[in-house]
Amino acid sequence: MLVGFDHADDAGVYQLSADTALVQTVDFFTPIVDDPYTFGQIAATNALSDVYAMGGRPLTSLALVCFPDKTDLGILERILAGGLSKMIEAGCVVVGGHSIRDEETKFGYSVTGLIHPGRVLANSGAKPGDRLLFTKALGTGVISTAIKKGRAHESWVQAAVSSMTTLNKKAAEVVTSQNYQVHGMTDVTGFGMIGHARELALASKVSLRIAASAVPLLEGAIDCVGAGDVPGGLKANREFAECVVDYESGISEETKTLLFDPQTAGGLLISVAAEDAAGLMAALNGGGVSAVEIGEVLPASKPLVRVTI
Repeated sequence: MLVGFDHADDAGVYQLSADTALVQTVDFFTPIVDDPYTFGQIAATNALSDVYAMGGRPLTSLALVCFPDKTDLGILERILAGGLSKMIEAGCVVVGGHSIRDEETKFGYSVTGLIHPGRVLANSGAKPGDRLLFTKALGTGVISTAIKKGRAHESWVQAAVSSMTTLNKKAAEVVTSQNYQVHGMTDVTGFGMIGHARELALASKVSLRIAASAVPLLEGAIDCVGAGDVPGGLKANREFAECVVDYESGISEETKTLLFDPQTAGGLLISVAAEDAAGLMAALNGGGVSAVEIGEVLPASKPLVRVTI
């Protein structure tokens, strides 16, 4: 076992030979959009993300289905088709799965990937002096909540869906394609930016500085917070992790809130040596992956995470 539960990493890694290891993860959840096909795509994208976050290549997957007994099976067919479309895009074979009757629909995958044992990008390798790069943008949690309340503008929905159905495949390929000094990586998902930054800092025994103004936000995210469309998971994230955060004065309450927003199929948080940061960011952007520098890694100190303007 190369990576287990020790540091709350994105996936488990088990070595098979000198040059081969398995990456294993599982994720499923209830619908967050109305369209079944899109929901299937989002669930697949989210499940695949943890393999990419380790620097691995998805290989096989198993579908996990909970579905109400008396609901139209055509809906389930569309969910499965949406998920399959993303698995095909990832080059990941769906080899089977398991279904049960449940009062509430739930869907996702268990995914197995491959990785070289010496190239695992765990969340425990960040080093002082590294720069923090982030792909995608925050806000899927609050926008999904607004969707459920019927208050999300169509443009917000489209932006959020586009983000949640974009694989981290290309980003992971760029990160691992050349000799960039990437010391650690994680995807920003259910625990929000601060939650996953906290895990990175604790696992690596460092502190982080995050520039709030540099963190990309989805269209409508600020509006959703202002309207009170805040998911319960965000509140739980904030109650748990805000104790390790210190804010520079002048940061808006809406921005602070969004740093704890639970993401679905979120972007990658990458810790890369300062001398390689510009080159990696240019390569990501050149490959069609939105990536920005949002902060830096500091020697271990208190606070664990400092948020500046």
